Amino acid sequence: MYLRDLTRLTLGAVLGQRMRSILTALGITVGIAAVMLLTSLGEGVRAYVVNEFSQFGTNLIVVTPGRTTTLGASAAVIANVRPLSLDDAVALETLPRVQAVVPGVAGNAEVKHGGFTRRTMVFGTGPDMLAVWKARMALGRFLPADEPRTARAFAVLGEKVRQELFRDTNPLGQRVRIGGESYRVIGVLEPKGQLLGWDLDDAVYIPAGRALALFDRDSLMEIDLNYDPEIPAARVAARIRALLMARHGSEDFTVTTQEDMLATLGRIIGILTLAVGGLGGISLLVGAVGILTIMTIAVNERTPEIGLLRALGATRRQVLTLFLGEATLLSALGGLAGLAVGAGGAGLLGLAVPALPVGIAWRYVFLAEGIAVAIGLVSGVMPARRAARLDPVEALHTE
Repeated sequence: MYLRDLTRLTLGAVLGQRMRSILTALGITVGIAAVMLLTSLGEGVRAYVVNEFSQFGTNLIVVTPGRTTTLGASAAVIANVRPLSLDDAVALETLPRVQAVVPGVAGNAEVKHGGFTRRTMVFGTGPDMLAVWKARMALGRFLPADEPRTARAFAVLGEKVRQELFRDTNPLGQRVRIGGESYRVIGVLEPKGQLLGWDLDDAVYIPAGRALALFDRDSLMEIDLNYDPEIPAARVAARIRALLMARHGSEDFTVTTQEDMLATLGRIIGILTLAVGGLGGISLLVGAVGILTIMTIAVNERTPEIGLLRALGATRRQVLTLFLGEATLLSALGGLAGLAVGAGGAGLLGLAVPALPVGIAWRYVFLAEGIAVAIGLVSGVMPARRAARLDPVEALHTE
């Protein structure tokens, strides 16, 4: 039996029973589509998180008070031996290859101007925030380099706060009241968007020393550092750790590089992606059972055909190849249909909900299609072997 004969017989068996073939491949189609949709969501979330962090540059290190072994998580609420102070931030500025240092403290407060009031986030920060956070000014200038504890009462507004409090008027030089104190507006930031749920445009930025007094805190929530990208982040982190240990007497703080944050989030999202992909894999298992069942029925129905093929000289290996080819073709076609449905569904989902990040994970796509073909092979082995072992005389006798 020639290869073209095997191909013709395989296609004839699939096309001759169209409805049965469609129903057989449907389980694989649903499974592949589910895997593709779920992993696309996971890939989209991963890309979104990476983009959120990358908008602040790629050479960022964060120091938080309190000792924790959970990378990427803020430890600002953990009691520590010594608070992370403004003096610590000033000391960190002296480290070689450190380009900018920004103390950080945040809270919620009412901001008033004229007859307008808005409760919003108030960030206590330093003059280097623009360099570290990769932000730019839309109007005016940012906070000046005053002595941290005696900084002047200046404020910089996010774009959304400017619109709510000043409408179409120029806010520069105007006064706003924050937590009962008067601040002069000296600038407005360009729209920056959100960072993991924090709307940086709906915020007011004041000197960190004044924010500590405003929120009655004795410790900064974090210190952000920007370093020379030509030096490894681990080396800078080691220098930061050594300096702060010398000042504090113990390691009662946590140093987290941006690489650590992205790696931890990547692992978490990767596990979630595998988990949701596993849910789609259950559908693939159901599809495998369907192929096994249908192929077993096909062997019973085509016993006379098998006997005739054997009587005409077809070998057991050729009969085995014929039924394995049929099972593989069904699963491959079902897989391709699933890829089309999954890609179309991901595209429609992205159009329907633009805020929902969707990105096709091609490595999972190719893996899913490979699994679909493998399922066809495995599911077709038992029926194919049974067909190949049929005695030609007995098979013809069932006609």
